[in-house]
Amino acid sequence: MDPQAAKSSWKFPKDFWTANFIELCERMAYYGFFIVLTLYLTNVVGFSDKETGIIGGIFYAGIYFINPFVGALGDRIGFRKGVLITFTSLAIGYSMLGFFHTKGAVLIFLLFVMFGSAFIKPLISGTVAKTTKEENRARGYSLFYWVVNIGAFLGKTFVPFIRQDYGLSNVNFFSAIMSLLALAFAFFFYHPEQYEGKGKTTKETFEALKKVVKTPRLIFLILIVSGFWITQGQLYATMPKYVIRLLGDQAKPEWLANVNPFIVVVFVVLITNLMKKKKAITSILVGMLLMPVSAFAMSFGKGLSSFTGNEISIMGFFTLHPLTVMLIIGIAIQGFAECFISPRYLEYFSLQAPKGEEGLYLGFGNLYNFFSSLAGFILSGFLLDAYCPDPKTLPANLTPEQFASYYAHAHYIWYYFIGTGLISVVALLIYRHIANKIDSQKEKALAN
Repeated sequence: MDPQAAKSSWKFPKDFWTANFIELCERMAYYGFFIVLTLYLTNVVGFSDKETGIIGGIFYAGIYFINPFVGALGDRIGFRKGVLITFTSLAIGYSMLGFFHTKGAVLIFLLFVMFGSAFIKPLISGTVAKTTKEENRARGYSLFYWVVNIGAFLGKTFVPFIRQDYGLSNVNFFSAIMSLLALAFAFFFYHPEQYEGKGKTTKETFEALKKVVKTPRLIFLILIVSGFWITQGQLYATMPKYVIRLLGDQAKPEWLANVNPFIVVVFVVLITNLMKKKKAITSILVGMLLMPVSAFAMSFGKGLSSFTGNEISIMGFFTLHPLTVMLIIGIAIQGFAECFISPRYLEYFSLQAPKGEEGLYLGFGNLYNFFSSLAGFILSGFLLDAYCPDPKTLPANLTPEQFASYYAHAHYIWYYFIGTGLISVVALLIYRHIANKIDSQKEKALAN
C-alpha cells in the first residue's frame, strides 16, 4: 500500500459514519428489548413460560429466516427507503408494545419488530461494504463490529434502571426512542442513492435456499453448530428469569449478559491472531469444547454456596452471591468460545459449499440462528416450568421453606445444555472425519 493510501485508510465517507450511528441506536434498542423479552411476555402480558419459549423462539428465528429475503427487497427499493421503512416499523412495534399488553396485540406488534430487526441487518452491513475500499475495508468492518457490540453493551446497561424504577413495560419506550432517533438521523443525513438497485431478487434468494437445503454437508454443519448457539441463546431465553426468580427483582441479569460482548470486544482480535495459522475447524472445535464448560460453571452456583455461604467478597470492595459469580464465569467462557467460533465459522462453511458457488451459499450460512433459536427458546420454556417456575403459578400461602423447595433444582437446567454442548462436539468430530474422507476419495478419483 502506498503511503498516501495508508494515510487515508481511516477516512470514510459520510454515509459510513451515518450507518454506524444508526446501527448503534438500533442495537441499543434491540438488545435493551431482547434481554427482557421473556420477562415482558410472562410478567406483563401473562404468557406461561412454555408459551413464552415458543413465542420467543419464533420471533428470534423469524428474524434470521427472513433476513436474506428482506435483504433482497432492500437491494431493489434502495438503501435509504429501506432504512426509513425499517425504523418506522421498529418505532411502531416498540411503542405499541409499551402501550398495549393484550396477548393478541403483542403478537401483532412483535411482527413489526421482527420485520424491522431483520430488514436493518443487510442494509447497514451493505452500506459498510459499499462505503469502504480495499485498503480500508478491514478497518471499516472492525469499527462496525465494535459499534455493534458497544450498542449491545449500552442497551443492556441502561435497561435495568428503567425496568426497576419505571416498570418492565417501559423498556419498550426506551427502544422506541432509540428507533425514532435513528429514523430522524437517517431522514436528514442518510442519502446513499448510489447503492440502490443491486443484488439478488427474491426468487433468486429462494433458489439459493433450496440449494442449501439440498446440500447435506451444509445442512448437517448448520445443525451441528446450532448446538453452540442453543446454549449461547440462553443468555436471553433462560438467564433473566433464572436470576430474578432465584435472587429477586433487585438483581440485574442485563449486566450479567454484558459480560459476553465485553469479552468478545477485548479478546476477539487476540484469539483470531493466535488461531490464524490453525485450520478453521480446529478453532471451531475449541470454541465448541468450551460450551459444556460454560454450562457447567453456570450450574455450579448452588454448589459454590455450600462452601461460601450466600456472599463472596470480591477483593474486599463488594460482595456477590455465588450464583452471580458462577454466571459471570460461565458467560465469560461463552464469550471466549464465541471468539474462537464466530470469526472462522463462515470461512469453514464456505469450504463446504460447491466450488465456485461459495457466495451463493454464504447468504444462508447463518441459518444456525434459525434452528438454535427455535430449539433453545422452546426448550428453555419447558425447563423453566419444570425447575424454576413462575412464582405466580405456585400455590398460595407457602412457607419460605416450601417456596424454596420449588427452586431447589433450578440449576438442573444447565445440565441439559452441558449435554447439548457435548453432543455437538462429538457430532462435529464425526462430521469432520466423514467430510475429510469424502473429499479424499474425490481427490483420488480425480487423480486417476
